[in-house]
Amino acid sequence: MTSSLQEVLAKQRPARLDELSLSSPLSLLVLAPHPDDFDAISVTLNFFHQRGDSIHLAVLTTGASGVEDGFSGAHTAAEKTALREAEQMASCAFFGLPPECLNFLRLLPDEKGNLRLDAANHAAIRSQIAACQPDLVFMPHGSDSNVTHQRTYALFRAVALTDNLNVWAVLNQDAKTLAMRTDLYMPFGADNAEWKAEMLRLHLSQHQRNLNMRGQGFDQRVLSINRQAGVSFQADYAELFELERFGASEATHKQARM
Repeated sequence: MTSSLQEVLAKQRPARLDELSLSSPLSLLVLAPHPDDFDAISVTLNFFHQRGDSIHLAVLTTGASGVEDGFSGAHTAAEKTALREAEQMASCAFFGLPPECLNFLRLLPDEKGNLRLDAANHAAIRSQIAACQPDLVFMPHGSDSNVTHQRTYALFRAVALTDNLNVWAVLNQDAKTLAMRTDLYMPFGADNAEWKAEMLRLHLSQHQRNLNMRGQGFDQRVLSINRQAGVSFQADYAELFELERFGASEATHKQARM
């Protein structure tokens, strides 16, 4: 099967991502609310990486609140931030993402520790988009129990509408996704699952926290969602996405080549 993204929205949902007819090279921006959100869709991102597409990762928040106090000697917010960013750098190196394509924005949280919906954070998202001129922007789906995930989507959407951006949003299923439409899926097997698991385990603070809180590692938690998703597509595992189109019609948009 070959199809453009516009055709997927029109009639061919869900479509297998790695069988679409896509132009090359593409520019991708990943808006990761926290360190490790990039890794949750690493099989899909590796598909684009192997095609030679450019991938830019913007980690929006420090994720310091997700580190158990005292883990690896980290007690202060600064120590926990450094720990999580080191984990993300390690996982990106494992993935093969050039260091210059990784940007830690460290956007300020509100009084509850969630990403703020304010002018400064709006401007930061706008700056990231302007810097890489993406064809596709990946982020967790906005229908999510995690408030920072919700607000990542809300900030992006506000920029896209205000600036009349010509771009595709590719919204991924996450462990805390509440509801979404499946437009695209990326199936994968045991070899890719083990590769992804190894990458996820590089987030040692999250791996240990999941073991302590849920009795399963970070890798098991993420891959269990992928395993459940794969059932519908006769695949061992799958990463799922919903598409949202912003901007001009495909005929006038640079992504008409897809």
